[in-house]
This record gives sequence, C-alpha cells and structure tokens, in this order.
Amino acid sequence: MSDFADRIFRREMTRRDFVQLMGMSTAAATLGGCAVNPVSGERQLMLLSEQQEIGIDKEQSPHQFSSDYGTVQDQAVSRYIDDVGKQMVAVTHRPKMPYNFSAVNATYINAYAFPGGTIAATRGILVEMENEAELAGLMGHELGHVNARHSAQRMSQGMLSSAVVTAGTAIVGTAYGSGYADIVQSIGGVASGALLSKYSRDNEREADNLGMDYMVRSEQNPEGMVGLMEILVEQSKHKPSALEQMFASHPLSTDRYNTAKANIAKRYAKAKTLPDNRERYMDNIASLRRIKPAITAMQQGEEQMGKKAYKEAETDFGSALKRAPDDYAGLVMMAKCQVALDKNTTAQRYIDKAKLINPNEAQAQHISGIVQLAQSRPDAALADFQRYERLLSGNPNTVFLQAVSLESMQRKDAAAQQYGRYLRQVKQGAQAQHATQRLQNWGYLKQR
Repeated sequence: MSDFADRIFRREMTRRDFVQLMGMSTAAATLGGCAVNPVSGERQLMLLSEQQEIGIDKEQSPHQFSSDYGTVQDQAVSRYIDDVGKQMVAVTHRPKMPYNFSAVNATYINAYAFPGGTIAATRGILVEMENEAELAGLMGHELGHVNARHSAQRMSQGMLSSAVVTAGTAIVGTAYGSGYADIVQSIGGVASGALLSKYSRDNEREADNLGMDYMVRSEQNPEGMVGLMEILVEQSKHKPSALEQMFASHPLSTDRYNTAKANIAKRYAKAKTLPDNRERYMDNIASLRRIKPAITAMQQGEEQMGKKAYKEAETDFGSALKRAPDDYAGLVMMAKCQVALDKNTTAQRYIDKAKLINPNEAQAQHISGIVQLAQSRPDAALADFQRYERLLSGNPNTVFLQAVSLESMQRKDAAAQQYGRYLRQVKQGAQAQHATQRLQNWGYLKQR
C-alpha cells in the first residue's frame, strides 16, 4: 500500500494529502478517422469524427465548468455572452455545431473552447474588457479554434503516437498534484490537461484571422480584436499570475498583434466605422464590474495559494468576501484555504454556505466530502460524494472516495463494490494500487 493511501485509512492525512485529494484529475482519449478541414477544404489527418468531437465536449466541458466554479450567478450575463457569440455562428464554417457560450466564475484571465462548440469566458477577463467589440474578438477567436478543428487535430496527432503503444485502446490515468495549482486546474475535471493545452502559433494566427472575419461579417468592429490584445499585453505587466493559464493555452506574440492591425488596414478598413457597443457591454456586465475589487482580491489570493502563503491568501479571500459575501467562488476558495491551514471546522462553515448559495454546482459538494473526511465523519462525506456524483457524473476519484468513506464506516461489501467500480475505470496509480490490495485482502480478487 502507498504511504498516501495508508494515511487515509489510519485517518492521519496531512494537509498535503487533502490538497492532493482535492486536486485529483483524470484524462481520457478516443480514436476515430480522416476528414476534410472545413476551413481550408484540404484533407488532413483527423482521427475524430464530428460526432466524437461533440461527444467529448458533452462529456468533458461540465467538469471544466465545475473546476471554474460553474457559470456566473447572474445568469443574465451568460445570456448576453451567448447572444453575442451566437450572432457570429451563422457566418462561421461550421454553423450547425451545437454552440453555447457562457461566463464562468473563475477569476483567472482566460477563455476557452471545446471541440463541439462549448465556449466560455472567465469573470477575470470579462471585467478587463471595455466594449462588445472586444468580447466579439474573444468569442470570434474561440470560434476560429472550433471551426478549424484545432483541438481535434492535436488530439488526433497525440492519439496516433499513443496508438503505437496502446494498440488503439483508450488511455485512462490519474494524477494528483502537490499544491494548489492542481486544485485551481481541476476538481476531477479532465478538460484542462486533455483538451485545453497550448495551441501552436499557426493555430493562434488562424484563429485570429477567422475570428476577425467572423466579427466583420456579423457587423462587429474588428478593432475589438486589437483592443483585446492590447488589454492582455497591459494586464501581463500588472497581473502576470492571473494570465498564466491564458498565455499557456493562447500564446500572444507581437507578430499576432501586428498582423491583426495590418488586416484591419488592408482588409477591413471600412469596418472600422462599425460601433464598438461600449455602453451595451457595460450595462450587461454591470453586476460583475460592481465586484471587480473582489475579483482582484480572489486573483491575489489564488496567487498566494500557489506560493503556499496560506495566511496571506486567507487575508485576500477575506477581503474579497467582505465585498461580495455571497460569492460562491470566493466561499469555495476560502474553504480550500482553510483546509490548507488545517482549519477544517472553519472550512466546513464556508463550504456549507457555498452549498446553500449554489446547490446545483458540484465542486462544493466534493470539497465538503473531503472536509468531512478530515473531521472523521465518513457518513457525511459519503452523502456529499454521492450528491456530487448525481450532479456531475464521470469522475472516478469520487467513486474512490465513496469507497474510502464506506470502508471507514466498516461497510466492507459496499466499499468493495465502489473499489471495483473505480478499477473498471482506472488501472494505474496509488489509488488503483490501494483498491486492488483491498479487494485482494478481502477475498474479492485473487492475488496474482
């Protein structure tokens, strides 16, 4: 048995162990066929069909959204983002994809697209933009990635190399991190690592060009794309940590900025007279702008958590919650901070409030279960993990933690069933090793 798993069952988990539990994630891939690129019209290596892209999107995007604390509490903001995005859909190369556009509660500065058309922007970037044209530039760029099938290309290339080793079988693995970065990245979400990794410079240039074309054809001012890039460059000087994930997945270069300006001068000069709809943008995201100081404090708190400066992070999250006391993401962030400080009773108070404020968002349920385990309350932990799974299925680590809870309650048969479920999904790692040993020791599985 691994030292990590052994501590779980002796109820001697350290702070680092709980951080690891909260950061556990999975990754998976599937194989498909060849296709014509909808943008270029050229044949290319493509091992994913369009239906597989949509299926992967539906399976994985909910986990990323939960990792990002769900959609914003003011749903009118997400409806506005969706309206702006969908105004451009009709002029894209793949207008029949099931697009949806959302604003998520994460405070880091980023936007991302899944291969089936799920596109999101974080609160962190929405409060930095100043008009609708910049939002259209952001959504247009993400639409460019979907229409050029950039994620599917990268996945296909990765699968081709993996298939040599795996003979076409699905790849499923687990990982736990050693710090807060893993928590921020995902609470059991697979999206960040598997689908939202860094695009190539060619991908970024193509997405820029497509996005600008989609903007102009839907009567949005193309200057918004340049304005967006200027904001990102300026923010990189003042909030570099908040931009790490965006620049990791969307590298920004002087070349991209100059190309965008040149395109406006050469191709879209007449479109510069289109309105930027600043007032409409400001009106529609007013609820976010009102709490911009709280969002900034959360960004600072997450940066401190990354440095393991937990007391400083506690101060930042406290400042954020003074400004926005009912902010779901702020409450969850503070709960994580309290766990890191070994203040599990206090963590429970914050996470219980988060659950009341947003009972349909799964992340708080998962963290609550971990905090309950820390307080030797396996029955309450089990209930939380079961609620999490009802809200958001597909996380094998939640199955493992249900088994942990059941075993702690001396319910061996039920625990064995959950360990078996886990091993049907995950074959390697410390958790799989522990689950296998338990089933062998209990006589449910023969030793090799």
